[in-house]
Amino acid sequence: MATLTSLRRRSAAIGTAAVAVATAAGVSLAVGSASAGTVSGSLYRDPSSAVVRWVAANPGDPRTTVIRDKIASQPQARWFANFNPSTVQSEVSGYIGAANAAQQIPVLSVYEITNRDCGGASAGGAPDLNQYQTWVSNFARGLGNQTVMIILETDALALQTCLSSGEISARDQAIATATRTIKSANPNAKVYLDGGHSTWNSANETANRLRAAGVQYADGFFTDVSNFNATSGEANFGRAVISALNGMGIPGKRQVIDTSRNGGASGDWCADDNTDRRIGLYPTTNTGDSNIDAYLWVKPPGEADGCRYTAGSFQPDLAYSLANGAPNPPTTPPTTTAPPTTAPPTTTPPTTTPPTTAPPTTTPPPAGNGCSASVAVNQWNGGFTASVNVTAGSADINAWTVTLTLPGGAAITGTWSAQASGASGTVRFTNVSYNGHVGAGQTTNFGFQGTGTGPGATATCVAG
Repeated sequence: MATLTSLRRRSAAIGTAAVAVATAAGVSLAVGSASAGTVSGSLYRDPSSAVVRWVAANPGDPRTTVIRDKIASQPQARWFANFNPSTVQSEVSGYIGAANAAQQIPVLSVYEITNRDCGGASAGGAPDLNQYQTWVSNFARGLGNQTVMIILETDALALQTCLSSGEISARDQAIATATRTIKSANPNAKVYLDGGHSTWNSANETANRLRAAGVQYADGFFTDVSNFNATSGEANFGRAVISALNGMGIPGKRQVIDTSRNGGASGDWCADDNTDRRIGLYPTTNTGDSNIDAYLWVKPPGEADGCRYTAGSFQPDLAYSLANGAPNPPTTPPTTTAPPTTAPPTTTPPTTTPPTTAPPTTTPPPAGNGCSASVAVNQWNGGFTASVNVTAGSADINAWTVTLTLPGGAAITGTWSAQASGASGTVRFTNVSYNGHVGAGQTTNFGFQGTGTGPGATATCVAG
């Protein structure tokens, strides 16, 4: 599996002027033993993370015991920030497979948006938004079908100062499409969009940006990634954002909070030279707050911000400073109950009947300059989501059209990564700009959602 990238996000714009935050008065963190939110189960601890490897390689270091017990023992997010469309699927699949084998929930941080960090210390990402969608499609195909948590594009919505209005609209559309692509590939994926943090944009402005980027397709938003604001303030801010979204007709969204470094002083964005930082609440889905799905360590503690050390590099002195003096983690071992599966979001509330998933066909790629299509359907009472794989034959194709027939009474209500001709009966789907070219033997993906009964697993594909 790939190591954590050095292009680690550290919320560079935190140093900009903060905007007043609308908070929910009188709200405090709830306490209790209920899991709360929509996610339950133990989070995945990566046995090959940078901190775990450092601990294993330095058993005699006087800092090792503290770092091992308070940081290396904990689940942290795995960042996917390299533009590697040819290998990202296998990297994701390997990581997901290890988490599934451990019966734990993996957290993946996607950090690949074009022009990320507005060209700052963590600049990079996909060369353009068409190639970004190709990368996301390949990423999504590695996600499996069990519960995963996706932190989608840190700072992409909170930091837009370098973008024109047209570029902001294009980014919003790209993030909305990425969300739907991930949901189509794995309806049990929990996807969270960028909510900045409580001392950046106001709650109303944050809600407006989330709406523009398609939060209605996601499970909610994340805050405080790589930042140091107290959990109570972030929770209040999250309630205000949720309230604003409710007022926009977007109900049911939830928050996750990065608590990896918010247990001490707040202030300027860089922790490399600041010894007043501490790890915050240990990662858990047992938040006791119905608005908060999880407290996560998205920014791995001990990885540099980039002002003193190389951004993303693991530094034991930083890890020790964060962990020394912090409370010990809970002594109760985490449960290993298999992560739950849930029905995908839909405008028609699903019943509690467990969904059934039709497996994709395994027809080999066609010979010659052609293509094949296979359909996987996630069905629930009253509706369905379909994920369609388009595979090129032994030669590249530059365009494709997939035709399938819906059962009587079924109707398409939404399509992503394709253009649909018709909404019922026999429907044709054609590629969009970023996924028409498919290399020989390679696969691209599109999806759609509808009411009624979904189609069968077969479809016809014509290359154009």
